[in-house]
Amino acid sequence: MSSALRGRCVRTLLTGKLRTAAWDRVRAASGSTSSEQDGRQNKFRETVLLPRTDFPMRLSGKELLEKELQTQRECGFSELYTWQRNRKGKEFCLHDGPPYANGDPHVGHALNKILKDITNRFQMMRGYRVHFIPGWDCHGLPIELRALAECGDQAKMLSPIEIRTKAREFAERTIERQRSAFIRWGVMADWDNCYYTFDKQYEAKQLEVFHQMFDKGYIYRDYKPVFWSPSTRTALAEAELEYNQEHVSRSVFVKFPLLSVPSKLISATENESSVHALIWTTQPWTIPANQAVCYMPNAQYSLVKCLNTEELYLLGTECIGSTAAILGTQFEILQMVKGSDLKGGVCGHPIIPGRRSQLLPANHVTMQKGSGLVHTAPAHGMEDYSVASQHGLPIDCLVNEDGVFTEEAGSDLQNKFVLNEGNETVIQMLQGSKMLLKEEDIKHSYPYDWRTKKPVIIRSSKQWFIDTGRIKDRAQELMKKVEMIPQSAMNSMLTMLERRTYWCISRQRCWGVPIPVFYHKETGEPFINKYTRDHLIKLVKEHGTDCWWTLPLDQLLTKEILKKSGGSDVSNYDKGEDILDIWFDSGISWANVLEGVNNIADVYLEGKDQLGGWFLSSLLTSVAVQKQIPFRKLIVHGFTVNETGEKMSKSLGNVVDPDVVINGGEDQNQDPPYGADILRWWVAESNVFAEVLIGQNILHAARDEVFKLRNTLRFMLGNLYNFNRKTDGVSNEQMFLVDQYMLHLLQDYGIKVTEAYTEHDFGKVIRLMLVFINRELSSFYFSVIKDRLYCEDEKHPKRRSCQTVLDEALDVITRSVAPILPHLAEEIFQHQSDIKEALSVFRTGWIKTSSVWKKPGIVEAIEGACAMRDSFLSSIPGKNTLEYDVTIIIEPSLLLELMEQLQNEQISSSSELNELMMASHTTLLTSFPRDIPADAHVIEGKFVINLEGGGIIEESPYVVIIQPAAKEKCPRCKKYTSDSTLTPCSRCLDVIAGKWSI
Repeated sequence: MSSALRGRCVRTLLTGKLRTAAWDRVRAASGSTSSEQDGRQNKFRETVLLPRTDFPMRLSGKELLEKELQTQRECGFSELYTWQRNRKGKEFCLHDGPPYANGDPHVGHALNKILKDITNRFQMMRGYRVHFIPGWDCHGLPIELRALAECGDQAKMLSPIEIRTKAREFAERTIERQRSAFIRWGVMADWDNCYYTFDKQYEAKQLEVFHQMFDKGYIYRDYKPVFWSPSTRTALAEAELEYNQEHVSRSVFVKFPLLSVPSKLISATENESSVHALIWTTQPWTIPANQAVCYMPNAQYSLVKCLNTEELYLLGTECIGSTAAILGTQFEILQMVKGSDLKGGVCGHPIIPGRRSQLLPANHVTMQKGSGLVHTAPAHGMEDYSVASQHGLPIDCLVNEDGVFTEEAGSDLQNKFVLNEGNETVIQMLQGSKMLLKEEDIKHSYPYDWRTKKPVIIRSSKQWFIDTGRIKDRAQELMKKVEMIPQSAMNSMLTMLERRTYWCISRQRCWGVPIPVFYHKETGEPFINKYTRDHLIKLVKEHGTDCWWTLPLDQLLTKEILKKSGGSDVSNYDKGEDILDIWFDSGISWANVLEGVNNIADVYLEGKDQLGGWFLSSLLTSVAVQKQIPFRKLIVHGFTVNETGEKMSKSLGNVVDPDVVINGGEDQNQDPPYGADILRWWVAESNVFAEVLIGQNILHAARDEVFKLRNTLRFMLGNLYNFNRKTDGVSNEQMFLVDQYMLHLLQDYGIKVTEAYTEHDFGKVIRLMLVFINRELSSFYFSVIKDRLYCEDEKHPKRRSCQTVLDEALDVITRSVAPILPHLAEEIFQHQSDIKEALSVFRTGWIKTSSVWKKPGIVEAIEGACAMRDSFLSSIPGKNTLEYDVTIIIEPSLLLELMEQLQNEQISSSSELNELMMASHTTLLTSFPRDIPADAHVIEGKFVINLEGGGIIEESPYVVIIQPAAKEKCPRCKKYTSDSTLTPCSRCLDVIAGKWSI
């Protein structure tokens, strides 16, 4: 490369007009200077500008907790939400999914609320008016059960209105505990104006949505199988189930005698004994309700002979091997037919004489388990019900609300609980009829009531349903426009949506919103219309839903309503006793909370259990009523588990209480107080899109990381005590190149952090932050500028230059960490010298970087110097760099011209190059000196300059010669730049001249 071209490249590099590719490096810190660590009093010490600040290095224990509470008071945490709502600006709405008001705040609450608060604080700092109304889900069985448990034996004597009163009181107490915890965690909201699903206006709006869906035909009453909880005597939705992987059922292989053999099998059975269809089930108690045996039309079935008993069995061909192994026998295949060839076959019932069960095709049959033939009891299975509906089979339920057999089941079964005595009796009946081939226990996943932790059954009953089959096509179409984080959750939600053909919304309890329907006493037909709707909504607005239980029937269903409706006397009607599913309660929250934002939120953010819960109920109700989705973005986080990945349980003693995390436990050596910011750091740092680990080791590590951050910020504060950005700041062009380089990195950091917040990747925010403060600042920049900061004249441009960078870095990092650590950010902000007019950092906006800082051309100069510095440092591990002089040899090249911009004289103790090398003197040569001392270290290296994205690449060799410093140690700056150990070097003499007498 010609010298003219190299000169042009150097100028363009240093003015930032030519972009380059920065090379990664590891910057090693220099050896510590003895003047900083030595406790001896030095007569020059008072002239050194050491950091000064009253910002405490560490806060712990009671002092930490008091400081956080003081910060919340003095920085207006409680007024911040209202302040930002009164600004002008674009709207950002995060709709708060209501936590359930049935227990103390736990780490799952902390994870969810803090994630929301980080999001909201970031958006607010960017200038948005945040719309965030906290709420609570206040109805439902869990609250009712907790309230009744407090009443003991008296609970059985309480009337519905007394139960409702107890439940409301319990919910209100719970809400206050949870609200106090959320406020202590620093969550920003208008805590005096929350929404509650038991509020009169909320309940009235809920009835309006119910009627809108009813009028459109989406809500209907029917006799269908539903998940039923015998332990709580109510129907359940899928979202109210949890699956016990350790449940043990009694599985059976049962023979169903073929009374009418399909024509394709007749030839193979003419000279043989009777044929039995084989079925396998894990629910023997449902066999008395059997109405059919289903097969897979497109599969292959076989007629086989059992070599042990000579009996003939019909089963799926794919199941022959596994079934024979379980039964401990071998089968001889006599004939194979298609499933469709079984049409017309009829079986006898294995324990009920005279009962017939048809062989019917069904798409839900598989060959994965069992025999390939499925016992079908329409009253006790969703797929079974579908088969019954298609073929007109009876749907007889022989089980009552308590899960016991009714009189219709027969005297042998009557009053027996289906999951134990009932199962046992049915198995005995099968043995008695000689239709039982095999019975064994099987461990498998089984649905449990999420409230009582007891198994549920499927049973048919009269319930109210939402026809989600009519809604889901439109919902699926709209969901494709929704952004979901993580994207993998989209398939889960769409699968749940596809699977849900109907939604049972009626519950047989009293703590909730009543289904606003009356029933004719003789016909049982529901009575509901626009007149009952308007009247009941008016009553609920005035009295709340308690009126359904407190007002007499003739005030709920008046003569005027009956007259307008053409109904008969009120005495001919009963009011309904069912309440609405709490998922319907919370699912219509968009109609109450999002009215001011066109019923659409920017973000819904909840745990993964809400994919089939609140997310889905909100989606279905909104699409049904307003043909739109109530959210633009869904963010799904995982569950909290302990440090080893196990589910937390009080019985196991591994529960982490957020109150103990903040305030400490009884033994504060074992459970020290970490404060709210550490809890928030844990949330932000975690991979929240998987299971989120928490425990003492994780919290301790979080505390150490925040301590490092705190002391990095403290160092910058301490070196800005005599700096005012308005009067002392240095323009970008007048700065040292290394200072411009740091602003360049700072702008890049600001852009990346903003992108990470925007993408809700708060873990990335923390990683970026830790890398920047540990590598770019602490290990590199702070090390090279300490001499300037401490030993130059207070007002020298060199010092003001790096102070300007420290001021900008302090501001950028404080703002970048504020959404995560609001207490620390406010504490830093209040210690800055020129922010007295601002109450809070959150009222002053987001990161303020300048495009002027972007100077990629400077990167090559600084990176090149740092490559040589790294060669120097690696040769003197653990030693003080100031004890050495360095000579750098570079032949004429672009690299040399870059280094000459950092040092324009041959030897210097004060050049930018020497500052970067952190030596006492740096000599820059183009060729080897004649004499090299015997004790010198010679290191060779290469540095590649990459210009214009690879358009120009120049590899330049260099040599670094390291030798002991030639001069004496300056008693003031500790560099080896003095002629005598008793006299300061010339630079230090100039600084103290006129200010101090020797």
